[in-house]
Amino acid sequence: MGVLRSINVGKPKDVPWHGRTVFTGIWKTPVDGPAMVRRLNIDGDGQGDLGGHGGEMRAVFVYQLDAYRYWEKFLGRDDFTHGQFGENFTIDGLPDDEVYIGDRYRIGGALFEVTQPRVTCYRVGLRMDDARMPALLVQHHRPGFYFRVLEEGSVQAGDEIVKVADGPERMTVAEMDGLLYLPGHPLDRIERALRIPALSPGWQGSFRAMVSRPASASGNAGLVETEPPPAWPGFRQLRVAAVETESKTISSVRLEDPDGNRVPAPLPGQFLTVRLRPDSGQPPLIRSYSLSGPPDGAGYRISVKQEPHGAASTYLHARVHPGDLIDVAAPRGTFVLRPGSTPVLLISGGVGATPMLAMLYAVAAGMPEREVWWLQAARDGADRPFAAETAALLAALPNARSNICFSRPDSDDRLGRDYDRAGHLTVDVLRALPVPVDADAYLCGPTEFLADLSAALLDVGLAPERVNTEIFGARPGLTPGISAAPGGAPHPPAGSPGDGPPVSFVRSGLTVDWPAGRGSLLDLAEACDVPVRWSCRIGVCHTCESGLLSGEVSYTTEPVDPPADGNVLICSAQPKGPVVLDL
Repeated sequence: MGVLRSINVGKPKDVPWHGRTVFTGIWKTPVDGPAMVRRLNIDGDGQGDLGGHGGEMRAVFVYQLDAYRYWEKFLGRDDFTHGQFGENFTIDGLPDDEVYIGDRYRIGGALFEVTQPRVTCYRVGLRMDDARMPALLVQHHRPGFYFRVLEEGSVQAGDEIVKVADGPERMTVAEMDGLLYLPGHPLDRIERALRIPALSPGWQGSFRAMVSRPASASGNAGLVETEPPPAWPGFRQLRVAAVETESKTISSVRLEDPDGNRVPAPLPGQFLTVRLRPDSGQPPLIRSYSLSGPPDGAGYRISVKQEPHGAASTYLHARVHPGDLIDVAAPRGTFVLRPGSTPVLLISGGVGATPMLAMLYAVAAGMPEREVWWLQAARDGADRPFAAETAALLAALPNARSNICFSRPDSDDRLGRDYDRAGHLTVDVLRALPVPVDADAYLCGPTEFLADLSAALLDVGLAPERVNTEIFGARPGLTPGISAAPGGAPHPPAGSPGDGPPVSFVRSGLTVDWPAGRGSLLDLAEACDVPVRWSCRIGVCHTCESGLLSGEVSYTTEPVDPPADGNVLICSAQPKGPVVLDL
């Protein structure tokens, strides 16, 4: 039996941190007298980041006084107060290695159920004034846990904590935490975890991803999308076999092995990264382009849109010829066609048709009976790529349907022959089509196009996990608790140029020299306004995991669980030499 020693609440507030402002509710103070526990919270409490904290499954966070004593000794500190770890309930008893997911407890007038361990982020380090804490909580098996409120009621310090039911499968909080975050991930234990109804949906989704991870993939599929290791490290030379015009703005470059060998087959939807040298004596241009050909290993085809001021696209359109040699990194990317028999929606705008075409080839070769919808948007017939190619593929598939929208049809374009609708491919168009709600949808195109049509697919009944998107250029950043900075082009960091090895951010089109004294690749990316994603900043959560297309890194703090082969945790990595990042 345990005892509730302190009830702690706090409203979110702005806190200065490294020159930025964090909106967080991790500062909690004890409550005098009774407090009312509601389904989503305790009266007087709040969370700053509802995406990562709070909600029905994380209504009340619990931490133990025994853990307080452990950390006081380990850290050599004596300044802790109740609520120090951001907990709502400070308790005696109920250690993480004895409490089971699904256990139920009566405290005062309320009934609770254990749903998951704490998901640590950088804010616990901020509150503790020790950036190591997110990693230490996991490594030392003392994360704390969340309660779901089954019956609302009043509680107060001094109430006994009475266990009223045991969780099924008998998996402790500490074991569950290690199963997700620490190396190993035994599948039999993960399958047991998935049999616990009380486990929160987020953790269930992570464990399902780990169970379904392809055998060839590496890394932690519960924390980040995984893919097979790259077929070769860094860059190798491939020979240009052909340059072909696809539309008035798009050309394709076919690449092959210089010795005539087959190349490692990509997954349908992946991209290639090329290193171009338009001008001798100048830094190379490094860009990524989606593969648009059949993923059969005969060769690679990238399709490139000519941008008005694009140095790399101009070079590929005007100065690359058959026989030229180009440096190429192995196919990468997690935006790939999933195997299966469900219907497939392939939705594209402009040059976004390139990965869709690779997926269409894969369906035609591997499961031609699969139901396929080809939905494509373009300005007009001259601007639409792959028209004849897709028509031939779709004609050979018995369960294929096509809908082509031209926003500004030319006088030579014929309705019913060249296109199906005049106008944009919009939400209303999509809602008017009888798309199957059990389909897997893949979308590639401009940002606004993706946002609108993704929302429309959810509106017509597709499950969120079935809607997959790929955008042009840099992905949106994720900076929990910190307002996104106004969008601006990535740029070299302020101050004197660095004198270290070059660091290339491919999606952002930026290469800068590593500045002495810069803490991590994440710090450099932020100084350059390169969009980044992160949460713990200490090698636990893998939110910052990014493709390491070329080069080697060292870690200032070793990751709790290593990233996938060919990837890097930028939050604690520094370059050992030139590096190329998929950022």
